[in-house]
Amino acid sequence: MAPPIAAALDLFAAPVAQARVTRIRAHRPWALPRSPWLMGQTWTNLLFAHWSVAPALLDGVVPAELALDTHDGRAWIGVTPFRVRNLRPRLTLPVPVLSTFPEINVRTYVVVGDRPGIYFFSLDADSPLAVAAARRLYRLPYFRARISIGSDGSTTRFLSRRSAPEAPSPAAFRATYAPEGDAFHALPGTLEHWLTERYCLYTLDEARRVQRGEIHHPPWPLQRAHADIETNTMAAEIGLKLEGEPLLHYARRQDVVFWRLEAATS
Repeated sequence: MAPPIAAALDLFAAPVAQARVTRIRAHRPWALPRSPWLMGQTWTNLLFAHWSVAPALLDGVVPAELALDTHDGRAWIGVTPFRVRNLRPRLTLPVPVLSTFPEINVRTYVVVGDRPGIYFFSLDADSPLAVAAARRLYRLPYFRARISIGSDGSTTRFLSRRSAPEAPSPAAFRATYAPEGDAFHALPGTLEHWLTERYCLYTLDEARRVQRGEIHHPPWPLQRAHADIETNTMAAEIGLKLEGEPLLHYARRQDVVFWRLEAATS
């Protein structure tokens, strides 16, 4: 099937695929929210690149209102490039062109009450509309970037350079990556599970009250991966140079739904 035709059909299939993920819930560590979800997305060609760091290196860059989550005494920084497809508000169809764009985020892991989640240091996207909407709805540090992403078979080429003048620092990422081996679901208790199976994000409101955004998706279909990372200054704004070989995982596709932010009361 020609790519334009396949892409057009995917715009109509996406709402069904995204809504269907709420039926797959046995793996969740807590119940789905009772309120309707707000937004759906499809993520493709996603790389998890993780570096282990001493928790003390994140003192002052993770808000004091959030407890840093660690694994065997180590904190982790993730850099995650991917393509967003089929972004849409609930009960609508994705808008061609506007609903698809590349993105890269930098994250660490925190816990509030008994709910582990994600804290984003930055999110760069090649979509001014997505950047503006995410900043307003989710209070996240989104920045405009010039990003190219392309695939050659199973290999993905990703190049990002931040272009937002209001950003705290420049940031760039250039890599070629590909999966290795069969897909698998990470087992509870493993590092892979701890890093990837997280079902909320955290941020602060203007009064520095903790806000939680619930997320839902099926278990990650992970594959081992290899990557040639030529440039990576994504963590420069928090004073870190990510060196050494990262822990790498790849996911071909994940359908995801999001809820609106709410005060994190537990």
